[in-house]
Amino acid sequence: MRLPIIGGDDSRIDEGKAFGMIRYAIDSGINYIDTAHPYHRGRSEPFLGKVLQDGYREKVYLATKLPSWLIKSREDMDRYLDEQLERLRTDHIDFYLVHGLNREFWKNVTEHGIFDFLDSALQDGRIRYAGFSFHDDPEVFKEIIDSYHWAFCQIQYNFMDEDYQAGKEGLMYVASRGLGIVIMEPLRGGSLVSSVPPEVRQIWDSAQVRRNPAEWGLRYLWDYPEISVVLSGMSDMAQVEENIRAADKGCPNSLTEAEKALISRARGIYESRMRVNCTGCQYCMPCPEGVNIPQNFKHLNNAAMFDDVKRAKLLYNIFVPPGKRASNCVECGQCEEKCPQKIPIREMLKEVVKVFGE
Repeated sequence: MRLPIIGGDDSRIDEGKAFGMIRYAIDSGINYIDTAHPYHRGRSEPFLGKVLQDGYREKVYLATKLPSWLIKSREDMDRYLDEQLERLRTDHIDFYLVHGLNREFWKNVTEHGIFDFLDSALQDGRIRYAGFSFHDDPEVFKEIIDSYHWAFCQIQYNFMDEDYQAGKEGLMYVASRGLGIVIMEPLRGGSLVSSVPPEVRQIWDSAQVRRNPAEWGLRYLWDYPEISVVLSGMSDMAQVEENIRAADKGCPNSLTEAEKALISRARGIYESRMRVNCTGCQYCMPCPEGVNIPQNFKHLNNAAMFDDVKRAKLLYNIFVPPGKRASNCVECGQCEEKCPQKIPIREMLKEVVKVFGE
């Protein structure tokens, strides 16, 4: 999903550069290739289908995803899968995911027969393993996990997201069930490697074994024996080469206690940059106007912690529906009466509006 592009246009993959990167990655031992229907505005799958010719398809496990938000009928599921098989020039998908599940999308696909579809696609060989990717809270995550005989799942996880979405609680729940675990956003979309605060850089520089921020983030995840695969969206050959070098040394239980302590210190520095001391306890909820107060503060904190308003605003607009945004606050004050942290919620919601707009 982060292939090199031309002129800043996400739909224009720089095919020359990307072709060489992917072939080099596979030749170097990377054997899990992840794409999805909407990546690069629909151009990722057809491009990957070209790259995986000449025997390269047989060298990898291929993963792509059913666009859960576009499903309007049971027939849509077969139609999208068959279209993806054609675009990828293959007769099967090794790891097929129901894409981006949250409470709303999960309700949509279950109402339209997702279980029957997956059973059918597994039986006829169009897919080898069924899973899902996830963006919601642990309660919804466990509900989905317990509803079907999944082979694997994909969650956002990194050293800053132990308590975000499925989080560590969800990771360990899945591990206890024996499912494969695929990790996305290992570097938080690049936030953990770009604009690194000087205080965090000093922590990395103090380590006995010197590593760059990307390697620290990836090694944190590879240290978990429960994690099967870590995805990394690489945009140039240098990143591919760097990640391969790091992967050669990253394996379960390979970090020392001192190195784990460094990562905890780095996390503490990032957390100290938060704008709102919100723990996500949800005592302030429900808001009579529908504002999801903890979610609004989560994105405001991300903008401050990683000094990246642009990315935080993008994710805010994706994951916080208009009816749940800060701009709906009427300043009734009920939330502040219930907040154990005594946060001036009304004032901070105004800041959310100021930073992200209406």
